[in-house]
Amino acid sequence: MRVLKEKPLKTTLMSVLWDIQKKRRFISHDDMTKISKEFHISRMELEGVISFYHFYHREHAGKYTIYLNNSIVSKHKNYDEVKKAFEKEVGVDFGQVSDDKMFGLFETACIGLSDQETSALINFNAFTDLTAIKVKNIISRLRKGEKVEDLSKVPKNNIRYTPTKDKTVFFKNNIPGSALRMLKKMDSNKVIDLVKLSKLAGRGGAFFPTGLKWKFCKDNEANQKFVICNADEGEPGTFKDRVLMNRHPGLLLEGMAIAGYAVGATKGFIYLRAEYAYLKDKIEKRIADFKEKGLLGDNILGIDNFNFDVSVYMGAGAYVCGEETAMIQSMEGKRGEPTIKEFFPVERGYLGKPTLVNNVETLCAVPRILEMGVEKWLNIGTEITPGTKLISVSGDCDKPGIYEIEWGMKLKDFLSLIGAQNPNFILFNGYSGECLSKDDFEREISGENLLAEQIRFNPDDPIEYSKKMSAVGIRSGGSFMTFSKDRDLLYILKNVNRFFVEESCGICVPCRTGNFLLKKKLNKFLLGNAEQKDLDDIKEWSKIIKRASRCGLGQTSSTALLCAMKKFPEVFQTKITENTDYSKSFDLDKAVENYNEIVNEIETNYG
Repeated sequence: MRVLKEKPLKTTLMSVLWDIQKKRRFISHDDMTKISKEFHISRMELEGVISFYHFYHREHAGKYTIYLNNSIVSKHKNYDEVKKAFEKEVGVDFGQVSDDKMFGLFETACIGLSDQETSALINFNAFTDLTAIKVKNIISRLRKGEKVEDLSKVPKNNIRYTPTKDKTVFFKNNIPGSALRMLKKMDSNKVIDLVKLSKLAGRGGAFFPTGLKWKFCKDNEANQKFVICNADEGEPGTFKDRVLMNRHPGLLLEGMAIAGYAVGATKGFIYLRAEYAYLKDKIEKRIADFKEKGLLGDNILGIDNFNFDVSVYMGAGAYVCGEETAMIQSMEGKRGEPTIKEFFPVERGYLGKPTLVNNVETLCAVPRILEMGVEKWLNIGTEITPGTKLISVSGDCDKPGIYEIEWGMKLKDFLSLIGAQNPNFILFNGYSGECLSKDDFEREISGENLLAEQIRFNPDDPIEYSKKMSAVGIRSGGSFMTFSKDRDLLYILKNVNRFFVEESCGICVPCRTGNFLLKKKLNKFLLGNAEQKDLDDIKEWSKIIKRASRCGLGQTSSTALLCAMKKFPEVFQTKITENTDYSKSFDLDKAVENYNEIVNEIETNYG
């Protein structure tokens, strides 16, 4: 009798694809045939998954696959010099692979190293502060057979500032298990009540009350529940979670275990963005260490029925997977597309089970609150936004890096702290956040003040609150990019727009098409031949994109542009030409003689 081979779980699909990608440097036609048969899925479905993610390749990507960061902070550093050096040393242009299949050159969006630009990944090993000389040395040594791992170093943490010792929350010594041991005297309800009392809100940018989210998950009964740590830190300019995981991976594990204890989950996942692959071994070694010490596993610290384990799940390059439903889709071996909110993850999430999703900073805050006590925590920061906040600083400043500040600091004081150089335009909360001008310098950095919208939580209608908060920016909450007066605002906005055009999953037509049309409008301003109607169109189309998009990407993709139009109207007005009737004497051929050349230059350098 023939024994049918049991098909593998689809949740392992992305891991299988990663294994093949790393081994062969691409996923071949034959590989796809074998995988589709193994997983009992169609080739079309498999093709859809592979093509969705940035870092899977259908053609050979080179023995050494190089990804150069092309975000705006990189372009303001040594980007052009570094790009030309790579092309010269490798012998091909970006987007190509050398004839000997030794090197593949590719561009990518922000890789979480904005404080150390210009940066690149080579086989997902980080290289920072690049120059032409450094590039020449790296390629030469790789040609000689040196290991790429030996040439790379884990990026610096660059922790620039913490409050006074009694008010520092995150970046202080961590004694493994100190918070977990407190659970011996606390039941799950007491833990949730404490988190609710702390007023801790989601630090990924949505600012949803953490304790309430935990309660929703706990109240949904099921035979299995999950905790997912959102470590897909893809918002350009943000790198605080990278530093937290590098500095205190154990603190994150404690936070996840406490969350599991509170909601009744036994399994946790860290969804780690591919760009942080160099942290995977460190995190997994810490997981093993925690298991050995009885801080993870069965009956943790002798507490009956406190069973919780953690594993790392690798993403493959998709900004939209930072949205929790898209992340869950990805973990289930699907395209990482956001789902309609028929059910929230705390109701039906991963594998249809109640699932709690929090980001790295949120989970790391919980054990600190238990350790210091909620009263002390509430005495730090502001009344509505207690505690401290981690901010990733980059751009035109003397001291880029990570800042742990007490909520309530004035923006002008923060600019002085980071050594901002003639600050004029600030992207607060990344590409999906709002822009700030000199008119904002007297404002405070706090949840109740410096937010794109003033929204208060209504306990009688949490679903409506969640919908509104999605419009603020689900991926923001920690990025601070400052630009001096001599930077071209339109070029910055073009870089922002291009990011959303490329990262849109395409499932919502207004997002997919609308952001592309906004790109065309921005080109008109860059060329200096825009009309007043173009400004009106941008405003109207942005409303449609925001209203019709199912996730935060589309809902916030034009936030910075609209904000800039409001706060820097003179930049746009100087590019507007008067509307005139068509003239027969107008020479169209002459007018467009250099058009393609100019547009190509815009696209190459800024788009």
